[in-house]
Amino acid sequence: MAKGKNTTVFFCQNCGYESVKWLGQCPACKEWNTFVEETVPVQTAKNTAAGSRGTQAPVTLSQVSMGEEEKVHTHIKELDRVLGGGIVPGSLTLVGGDPGIGKSTLLLQVCRNLSEDGHPVLYISGEESLKQIKMRANRMGDFSDQMKLLCETNLELIGEMIRRSRPEFVVIDSIQTMFSEGISAAPGSVSQVRESTGILLQLAKGMGISVFIVGHVTKEGTVAGPRVLEHMVDTVLYFEGDRHASYRILRGVKNRFGSTNEIGVFEMRQTGLAEVENPSEYMISGRPSDASGSVVVCSVEGTRPILIEIQALVCRTNFGLPRRQAAGTDFNRVNLLMAVLEKRLGLQMSDCDAYVNVAGGIRINEPALDLGMVMAIVSSFKNRALDEKLMVFGEVGLSGEVRAVSMAEQRVQEAVKLGFTACVMPAVCVQGVKAGADIKIIGVNSVRDAIDLI
Repeated sequence: MAKGKNTTVFFCQNCGYESVKWLGQCPACKEWNTFVEETVPVQTAKNTAAGSRGTQAPVTLSQVSMGEEEKVHTHIKELDRVLGGGIVPGSLTLVGGDPGIGKSTLLLQVCRNLSEDGHPVLYISGEESLKQIKMRANRMGDFSDQMKLLCETNLELIGEMIRRSRPEFVVIDSIQTMFSEGISAAPGSVSQVRESTGILLQLAKGMGISVFIVGHVTKEGTVAGPRVLEHMVDTVLYFEGDRHASYRILRGVKNRFGSTNEIGVFEMRQTGLAEVENPSEYMISGRPSDASGSVVVCSVEGTRPILIEIQALVCRTNFGLPRRQAAGTDFNRVNLLMAVLEKRLGLQMSDCDAYVNVAGGIRINEPALDLGMVMAIVSSFKNRALDEKLMVFGEVGLSGEVRAVSMAEQRVQEAVKLGFTACVMPAVCVQGVKAGADIKIIGVNSVRDAIDLI
């Protein structure tokens, strides 16, 4: 960036909107009190007009040659599933998550696998020293000499090192610690994060290098920095779960090369993150027997059905205003379903506290969980336990009807695989399910039909 006089502008920390004056509410994202003042240098007309790539003539679609992009496998099946089959050469991937959730550990394992396959890898850290990285790497095993380490935060020096060594894969840990000399703002600011990501994007696309960026998250759970950061990258992955628990969920919220509904399940161990090949089995492990308010439901994440235990606790309140709380699912959805039970079935729960929990630390908002939450709430309200080998799924409407959901047969097959003997599902989905004699299919048209089974 050419040197010139500096100017003061205001950036929205939420979406990156730029303004010449401070505004109380952002005109783009409508958030309040998100503008911060930063000093940025003025670019010359030479830089803004031509750009670093020079002028290119437009071409037609028939002139564009499209070869088959071969994705590189990381030998971590859960990660390859979320990425859409592997790493695409020249892609830019953002990995976000809470502190201590395992972002750096996962990427270090990816670097280890890629280097063992003979791919040159460069791991750049702005937060840890070489000895700290070595201590973490010793728990995972031996590393190939194809993997190089670099502790640097200056993007100009990093870019020069990448052009000189020409690795196939680069890991930046983390983007909030990187800075460009052309920007006078502090590292981690809106302008620095945006400029740093732009430099890495040019390196990835121009040299065909796959770049992974680690991004810190705010207390709301989104990547710190401007929202434009997520728009610039090709793939955005989020690590979910309690860092004090052993299980982690890797979810893709944006992917230009695959589905955004896939998830990967990992378990944190002494040697690093281990894959959980059968999430359903671990999600329902430790389930109590003959306990009211416990129901197993089936959710679908991408192409994978997962069995999950829904727990509900309904008890009389000691206060004038009953308390409602939901963990792992939408709080408003729980209130809606309880209103349906009061209106359509006449169950008086207006003076009851209600707590709904999705066991296993996973967060699910799929409508197919509605019928399971309804049966769990009524089971706890009546203090009657459901059959341990019963699985439930279906969407509940405001009229109390049970509506169809997608991939019904795959859900039933997952229940059969884990030994369930009965399945309550929407009646309109029964005809499309080819189930054997190992499981009994019970079709229901309304919430009243399902409650009669309790």
